[in-house]
Amino acid sequence: MVTSYALPEGFSDFDMVAFGSAFLVGGVLGFFLNAISIVSFLAVKEMRTPSNFFIFNLALADISLNVNGIIAGYASFLRHWPYGPEGCQNHGFQGMVSVLASMNFIAAVAWDRYHQYCTKQKLFWSSSMTIAGIVWVLSIFWAYLPLNGWGEYDFEPLRTCCTLDYSKGDRNYTTYMLTLTFFYLIIPALTMLTSYQSIQKQFKKTRQYKLNTAWPLRVTLLCWGPYVLLCMYASVENARLVPPKLRMALPVLAKTAPVFHALLYAFGSQGYRAGIWQFLTGKKMALAEKSK
Repeated sequence: MVTSYALPEGFSDFDMVAFGSAFLVGGVLGFFLNAISIVSFLAVKEMRTPSNFFIFNLALADISLNVNGIIAGYASFLRHWPYGPEGCQNHGFQGMVSVLASMNFIAAVAWDRYHQYCTKQKLFWSSSMTIAGIVWVLSIFWAYLPLNGWGEYDFEPLRTCCTLDYSKGDRNYTTYMLTLTFFYLIIPALTMLTSYQSIQKQFKKTRQYKLNTAWPLRVTLLCWGPYVLLCMYASVENARLVPPKLRMALPVLAKTAPVFHALLYAFGSQGYRAGIWQFLTGKKMALAEKSK
């Protein structure tokens, strides 16, 4: 006997399939790209540098977010969340850890690139591993707080995935959201802006353009900016006034970020890409670039 479930308010059966497909396509594609990045780093000795360690950790954070999206896609095809209230809390926590770590690692990459190209300071393993450890610990800490009463995890409008509950918009939510926005969007964005502007100036002087300095920040703002604006709007107005389909489209857009990160930071980095090529083909790296 097949059990039928009532569709969430504002969504049709087609919407469930469409959003589920979007989650699955983004999740599977990002998982595949980031898995190649991760395995290549572990398999190719020449890739294991302190700078590439940041990109490796970024891929770990992003592949975790890909898994989060795949679970949401699977639940969307089922037309309901199959893992209960506790599973919803775990899903929200896991997704939040992934997002927070990812945001800090893209800032760490920008900071490292600034020193590599502008100050010529070398990144040591001790610094790289310490920074990575701090990023993961702080991400877990901030993601745990909603489980302990500051903020709250609950279902998205589609009711097949869970995230920070912005529907209440009370002081508890507002203070947590404003704090997160400052530490995990504004500071990383400013770090990326100032770092890549300085790198671009250095490239103009040397006339050697070794990486794209415009797209990293653009991708971050394009993917996460609309969703953060929705969350900020919920601090001053009832978020339920926003159509439910739009409220669902924004997190779907945000969860495409891991795909772009893989293309920009792993496959778009000359040294890292050479290592991936060596892993996939068995051919020696043509360029053993110690940086990105």
